[in-house]
Amino acid sequence: MLLHPTYFPNIAHFVALIKSKEVVFEVCDNYQKQTYRNRSDIYSANGKLSLSVPVSYTQKLRQKTKDVLISSVDDWQSKHLKSFDSAYRMSPFYEFYIDDLMPIFKTEFKYLLDLNLKCFELLTKALELEISTRLSEDFTIPDNSSYDFRNLVNTKKNNAFQFNKYTQVFTEKHGYINNLSILDLLFNKGPNAINYLESQTL
Repeated sequence: MLLHPTYFPNIAHFVALIKSKEVVFEVCDNYQKQTYRNRSDIYSANGKLSLSVPVSYTQKLRQKTKDVLISSVDDWQSKHLKSFDSAYRMSPFYEFYIDDLMPIFKTEFKYLLDLNLKCFELLTKALELEISTRLSEDFTIPDNSSYDFRNLVNTKKNNAFQFNKYTQVFTEKHGYINNLSILDLLFNKGPNAINYLESQTL
């Protein structure tokens, strides 16, 4: 299947790939702002919170996804880690998984692609999924093929899916929030996250 590499992908991405054995990551497309390429949505005490990785990119200077650099002007890693801790430290499985995810917050990444691939590697390991990956070698125009899920990178598609509800940390305060980062499912459902993903459809 064909996917964009994204920062801590949302649940829809993993529903799409749960039955796949191989993922081809699209890296030859022109980078676009305001997508999940550098963004992840989590459930904070104040409701949905979008965390963005700062990138060095301008619309005038077209860049392929594989060439986009992470900006070093903002200490985004410590800020994101604090946000994750504040949002999920009371969840049932936060302490169980957070140490395995620490390389994301302790490693200096030059390229956004390297960060996103590391996210995918650590998440599939935590979920105990065996999926081989490779990078695209050229760009192909989307043709609505059954294996092409690149449209999931579009934030406007986020509300197109309605997945089964599960207990979230702040459900009583703000209600259920659909299709957040896979981390929300992992921290709240733990090993049962796989069964949940297998029971959902796009």
